[in-house]
Amino acid sequence: MEIELGTFGIWRRTAETTPEMAAAVESLGFGALWAGASPKAALTEVEAMLDATERLPVATGVVNMWREDAATVASSYNRIEERHPGRFLLGVGIGHPESTAEYRSPYDTIGEYLDDVAAAGVPPQRTLLAALGPRVLALAGERTVGAHPYCTTPRHTRMAREVMGDGALLAPEQTVVVGVPADEATNLARTFTARYLGLVNYRNSLLREGWSTDDVADGGSDRLVSELVLIGDAETVAEGIRAHLDAGADHVCIQDLGPDPLSAYRALAEVL
Repeated sequence: MEIELGTFGIWRRTAETTPEMAAAVESLGFGALWAGASPKAALTEVEAMLDATERLPVATGVVNMWREDAATVASSYNRIEERHPGRFLLGVGIGHPESTAEYRSPYDTIGEYLDDVAAAGVPPQRTLLAALGPRVLALAGERTVGAHPYCTTPRHTRMAREVMGDGALLAPEQTVVVGVPADEATNLARTFTARYLGLVNYRNSLLREGWSTDDVADGGSDRLVSELVLIGDAETVAEGIRAHLDAGADHVCIQDLGPDPLSAYRALAEVL
């Protein structure tokens, strides 16, 4: 059974997402809550989010394959599925070579990990794969319900849809700063892009999108930063979010960097 995520969801770091925040996301009408930033294999925070809500699906965005044992992750999935049937989507991914000493043969490791969680009882239609490049995007469409690209622009969404075809779920993340003074918002955006443009997999992904080496250097060109992090009022930001849908996304995961994300979610809920 596949899970209906709706059109828009909220992406938050797992450690920063309380059960109360999960309940607020549900009350605002968003379709899903994404537990990001490499949740641990026990998935206790995910279970707490589900305990605090009635209908809201929760997805991981994503569990790191290098750090979290497949058997433990699958056991956690099965525990959660028994308690909250039809509401949990297991997103997994390979992470970054800069942060994992054991990083090797990433494509083979992905395949082995998907084999292991499937053998332990996690159905392919309840797994999702972090994917940037065409080879892993194709694998996501073949072996899981679909792909969850992170730190991309609608250019990538269009390419991903072409690679995966019409049947696979495509759920990109989009970072935003809503309702924050311009200078503060720009500083938040540039701090974010500097972090991710320091990682080779994201730089390479953006180069494949068609951005230049100058665009991805020194924390990102103004034009690139403005697409990776949408800044402005809710109506302006919503227009940029919808660009992913126009490019072929099924669902967009919204991450707000501002100091009061709940206010941003409320503003976006009114226009989305």
